[in-house]
Amino acid sequence: MTVPQPAVSEFIDTRHLTSDVKRFRSILFSNGQGLPEMDRQPQPECFADLNLDQIVAAVTAGRDDYDLKPFFYLPSRALTEISYRHDVFRDIEHPATADCLRTFATELHKIRDEISRTRKLSYELQRQRCLLDSVGGYCGALQKFADGLRHAEVRSDGLTMFRLYLEEYLSSPRFRKMAADAHRIAGELREIRYALLVAGKRITIQHYEPQPDYGADVLETFEKFRQGGTKEHIFNFRFALEMNHVEAAILDRVALLYPEVFSTLAVFCSAHAHFQNPVIAQFDREVQFYLAWTEHMHRLRDEGLSFCYPEVSAQSKAESAEETFDLALAEKLRADKGGKRVVTNDFSLSGEERILVVTGPNQGGKTTFARMFGQLHYLAGLGCPVPAKEAQLFLADQVFTHFEKQEDIGNLTGKLEDELLRVRRILELATPESVLIMNESFLSTTLKDALFLSREIMMRIAQLDMICVSVTFLDELVSMSATTVSMVGEVDRGDPSLRTFRILRKPADGLAYAMAIAEKYRLTEGAVKKRIVGNAAGQPS
Repeated sequence: MTVPQPAVSEFIDTRHLTSDVKRFRSILFSNGQGLPEMDRQPQPECFADLNLDQIVAAVTAGRDDYDLKPFFYLPSRALTEISYRHDVFRDIEHPATADCLRTFATELHKIRDEISRTRKLSYELQRQRCLLDSVGGYCGALQKFADGLRHAEVRSDGLTMFRLYLEEYLSSPRFRKMAADAHRIAGELREIRYALLVAGKRITIQHYEPQPDYGADVLETFEKFRQGGTKEHIFNFRFALEMNHVEAAILDRVALLYPEVFSTLAVFCSAHAHFQNPVIAQFDREVQFYLAWTEHMHRLRDEGLSFCYPEVSAQSKAESAEETFDLALAEKLRADKGGKRVVTNDFSLSGEERILVVTGPNQGGKTTFARMFGQLHYLAGLGCPVPAKEAQLFLADQVFTHFEKQEDIGNLTGKLEDELLRVRRILELATPESVLIMNESFLSTTLKDALFLSREIMMRIAQLDMICVSVTFLDELVSMSATTVSMVGEVDRGDPSLRTFRILRKPADGLAYAMAIAEKYRLTEGAVKKRIVGNAAGQPS
């Protein structure tokens, strides 16, 4: 069951609210402008290449009712929006605040379940009584939540404004009347007493008349037959929520005995059929974005990994990050419980530097580094704490990716042509504010052609002044211009066949392409030794 998003708002009387409180519409968007388009966003194209789809799936697991994934599809370049979310995250990192929000979410989840079950009931009077109970529970949950927020360490504009909105809504005449009426009608229903006279198949319902209690006389009469202790028999009876036809018929006749109470109940239910405040319902859904990310972040912090609130800019392209890592890989290693830990890396860009050219041996962590770079920029635009000890990041308008894809036999174009078409589309859409991640492009062509194409594309990227990471086997790209920075996958000094998965800022060693060719044709030292041993044993190579 997904969280209902009430479309009606006419039942909310906002005339009494102050102008500041009226402005609150969303805990995700400070001005509420992202709300109309949020749920219409498709998954961004970069998600699969950067494994962001895996990250979002891990973060939102167990919260399917809230449909949180669209919240991750709409990053922002507005510094006020990013700061707004950072402050809310900082509030929620306080355990008391997080516990208060989780308790409220649990209460509303129960009420939504009650409403869902109520709608399936067959008998109108039973539906009315269940709705009355839901309204009473809702009013109590809001009062309890407001008390909790007053005692929590709330400093962010988002939660402070919501708390004020909630308190003024609870003090509004309409809410106070709804809560008082629900309490009064429930009390009147509890006071109802009636008697059943059963004669064969006929049941008569009438007003209850006090009668003598003969229980004590019966016990005294049979006391002389008592023979020691008796065994106690306890039975658990299961009561179905749905009434049967006999119970429904009895309730209909009880309603005839007490017409005023049941008439008041019917009027109340008609007036409050949509009793949930849509702003509070939207808050309940949106705040799960913060809770889900915070809980995921704490799970990885327990593994010794760092998260930080990045310093972000929409103008400066000077960037740096310390002890950053691939979130998808970190979660996979944590879930596997194999004791392996993700390797962290650093990077920086300053002055004219815009393009990180990453070379080095295969399976050395280059693609993981590129994904991590893209993840950082995308998550920074969501206003989330990012996986790093410290980070200074540029806010991108879009994150583009160009990863090698399997050739589509149904596509009339060849693999190289398809790659070029995808690059052209990216360069047509990209702006100086975009970020591009390229991973081992043009492997399907010759070294000469790959170098020519890569240089041409790099020149276009440099002309756009766009930030880019390019994972390549072409060391020549490193010295193409002042905008490029060389980073190399490190190997173990004692055994070059062992990868450390560290990506270091240093000049390319000229061996990346040679290693790629050697590995492709099984000419590395390890592969040659294995073939020699196999040939000596008479095994085919």
